[in-house]
Amino acid sequence: MSTAVAVIPGRALSPLIANAGEKGWKRFVEFFTAKIENKNTRNAYARDVRAFFACCERRGLTELAGIEPVHVAAYCEHLKKEYATQTVKRHLSAIRELFDWFVEGHVMESNPASSVKGPRYSLKKGLTPVLGNEEARELLDSIDTSTLVGLRDRALIAFLTYTFARVSAATNVKVEDLYQKGRRWRVRLFEKNGTVVDVACHHNLEEYLFAYMDAAGLREAKGTPLFRTAAGKTGVLTERPMHRNDVLRMIWRRAKSAGLSGAGIGCHTFRATGITAYLKGGGRIEVAQHGRPRKLENDKSL
Repeated sequence: MSTAVAVIPGRALSPLIANAGEKGWKRFVEFFTAKIENKNTRNAYARDVRAFFACCERRGLTELAGIEPVHVAAYCEHLKKEYATQTVKRHLSAIRELFDWFVEGHVMESNPASSVKGPRYSLKKGLTPVLGNEEARELLDSIDTSTLVGLRDRALIAFLTYTFARVSAATNVKVEDLYQKGRRWRVRLFEKNGTVVDVACHHNLEEYLFAYMDAAGLREAKGTPLFRTAAGKTGVLTERPMHRNDVLRMIWRRAKSAGLSGAGIGCHTFRATGITAYLKGGGRIEVAQHGRPRKLENDKSL
């Protein structure tokens, strides 16, 4: 049982899983390890499942077999009062997939979530705010680069914009992933699903990265995180990589200082901004999805 607790994100196993016997909790562990490979999805599903089981326990349920469609439906109705439609659908997806896994492993006879319909969701427009070229430039120029943290923040925002990187890929970049090939500097990104993307650096990005790295003394720090957390308000960088939540808080702070906080800006904004600029220049979306195209390497619009 201790193995399961150590592997699954969260504090401890629910009594519903503990009461399912060795076969049940082993199947539970396998769901979050063998079934779900993506760390972010694993963490989100773990929170969702934990919340659902806690709700079941409050209703006096102690066995998986006692969970019925009405319990799942009631839980979804409760979520609708507090959360957005997308969040409710994710919760239901986590519950449904877990129970499907239990049925396949002969832990449960049927899936009580299979007949529960999720809320309807209509996507009429993109949800990710996109900055115009002038707004992106305004944001980058507004950052005070007289401090090491300011240099880091400018380099990171530029990195997200110019490479089209997802935030998780950016926070996982190490100093050695930035390398020179011919006259150009390139960066190696490890994106989701194990995809490795080799990206040429825009000349602005090169300038911002090396200004930051030289100030932080990172040029020779091979094998260490490129974008590091700061120790409180000291302005001193640690050896720990930034988490995507650290990046989000930084972006909110910088956007507010630049007068852009009302735009709902987030981590994905800068990937969307870079791709949008590329598409407006006549680029193709299938090319943009596989890394920053050569066509935009010398683009001076951003």
